[in-house]
Amino acid sequence: MRFASIASGSSGNCIYAGTDRTHILVDAGISNRRIELGLKELGLKAEEVDGICLTHEHSDHIAGLSMYLKKHPVPVYATEGTLKQIRKALSVPYAEEFLIPIEADRPFSVGDMEVTPFAISHDAAEPVAYRISGGESQVAVATDLGTYTPYVVQHLQNLNAILLESNHDIHMLETGPYPYYLKQRILGDRGHLCNENAGRLLSEILNDRMTHVLLGHISKENNYPELAWEAVRLEVNLAPNEYRASDFDIQVASRTEMSEIFYV
Repeated sequence: MRFASIASGSSGNCIYAGTDRTHILVDAGISNRRIELGLKELGLKAEEVDGICLTHEHSDHIAGLSMYLKKHPVPVYATEGTLKQIRKALSVPYAEEFLIPIEADRPFSVGDMEVTPFAISHDAAEPVAYRISGGESQVAVATDLGTYTPYVVQHLQNLNAILLESNHDIHMLETGPYPYYLKQRILGDRGHLCNENAGRLLSEILNDRMTHVLLGHISKENNYPELAWEAVRLEVNLAPNEYRASDFDIQVASRTEMSEIFYV
């Protein structure tokens, strides 16, 4: 199974997971051109994608969807709450036939891959994160988490790889230029994970099968990749478990460039 970030950040998100036979995108929040270029780096054409799984309806997760569907019709999987918002945003008149409703905690199949959506806390209609299985390999995309609970931790157990949100540094956010209401939104339980909480969540899901960790959805204004990387590693090293950050390949996903392609 292959796993890579085509782009991840507060300005746009698109993640790839696939086997030899099946290819899935999680979100389409960047331009169709950038999606096609990312797929080309994976040795794929856009028409080879078997499905797009949407986490929620915010623009940084669906901005490229209309154009992608116009050029490359493909099933789009999302919760009913998300779909209601998507229908308002899509400009493709025939897109309805490609919109497939899903439910949290009800796995569905795309080709030879099984996808399990699970509910997350974020200020969207009905947001989910995804656990994706291909054979014995298990990966997850978990961003836009205002907070995490034992339920979320349970869904992220025994993974081989994960793209995990590490959105902001609290001090940078609190002292930065954002208006007060936006700072409160981001810091709230329906906002985004700070670096420290990302590290704490990661510490609860590390296991002997885990090989790759991508820190994603980094804020352009309220974080630095190096800061996120250092803060998460520190939390892992301070956690009361047997693991250390050096035991794992921890990288930061770029907002503008494709990540390394991980084989799990």
